Amino acid sequence: MPNYRNPNGYGSVVKLSGRRRKPFMVRKTVGYDDRAYPIYDIIGYYKTRSEAMVALAEYNADPYDVNLSKLTFKELFERWSETELPKLGQSLQGAHKAAFKHCTPLYNVQYKKLRKFHMQQCIDLCNKSGSTQTHIKNLFTTLDKYAFDQDIINKCYSVNLTTTTTEAKKRVPFTREEIKYVEAHIGEPLYDETMFMLYTGCRVSEMLTVKSANVDLPNRTLVLGMKTDAGKNRVIPIHKKLVPIIEAHIGAEYLFEHQRSATAKNPETALSSKFITQFGRKFNHDTHDCRHTFRSELDRKGANKVCIDLIMGHKNADIGERVYTHKTIEELIETIDLLDYFV
Repeated sequence: MPNYRNPNGYGSVVKLSGRRRKPFMVRKTVGYDDRAYPIYDIIGYYKTRSEAMVALAEYNADPYDVNLSKLTFKELFERWSETELPKLGQSLQGAHKAAFKHCTPLYNVQYKKLRKFHMQQCIDLCNKSGSTQTHIKNLFTTLDKYAFDQDIINKCYSVNLTTTTTEAKKRVPFTREEIKYVEAHIGEPLYDETMFMLYTGCRVSEMLTVKSANVDLPNRTLVLGMKTDAGKNRVIPIHKKLVPIIEAHIGAEYLFEHQRSATAKNPETALSSKFITQFGRKFNHDTHDCRHTFRSELDRKGANKVCIDLIMGHKNADIGERVYTHKTIEELIETIDLLDYFV
């Protein structure tokens, strides 16, 4: 049987000496040193010569950066974090960082060797809520796309990952008596913030990013939003009951600067925890119930649903291009003026 040689520049398979789990090394000459000795890129190590030859053939059919292909999960995350993470909103950045901490068993595994069962196991064994599991799944999806774009992998195994299905928490609106109690304590810690959420329908993360410079009290508008494309930098109307509260807080860079500085790491989580500690035991509510209360009341008053979605930053097929004309602002103010929890 003839002994065929690989073409020049094709690369070679070499069997290493000794007892090794993967004795067949695939290498390719990329140059020569000053002594005319070849310089190799090591493509990988394999159990059998057949596997090694297939790997060499695949490499020649579609060459890739050998150094990139050796990146571990941790190294890939760090590389992605340098360029892509800063482009995301603060809340999403925090979610990806937290999800990464649940993937410690994969830190030193070469990313190109990760398979679905590795990723699924991280999700299944994290012993966290469905929300956290979703964050981990989203991280794998994001890193897979990045690795695919960098030619590190040629298949995304994160596509069919699953999370534990958990029953969504039943949202309960604040009662009139509870809202009266909140209004009776305006000026005290957490009550101003609760009023702000009850009368704007905004998220905690959005409230904490409202800048004093983006508040226009004479025209009763402010700019907020950060979570979704539909919610970013949206103009919302200011309810008359919020005017004295905003006047009391305006001046610092952020409207609720004191809550932001309370913890430099994650003010959103800190404020949500304070809320649950103070109101959760008394009223059995969390911060998102303010948003639910806001929507429910406007629905009850027959407010225009497109206007409600514009105020809350929800996507609505009827909105079209989200251009805030003067007429639109007037309509939003008319909508917010319908909000009266006591009528």
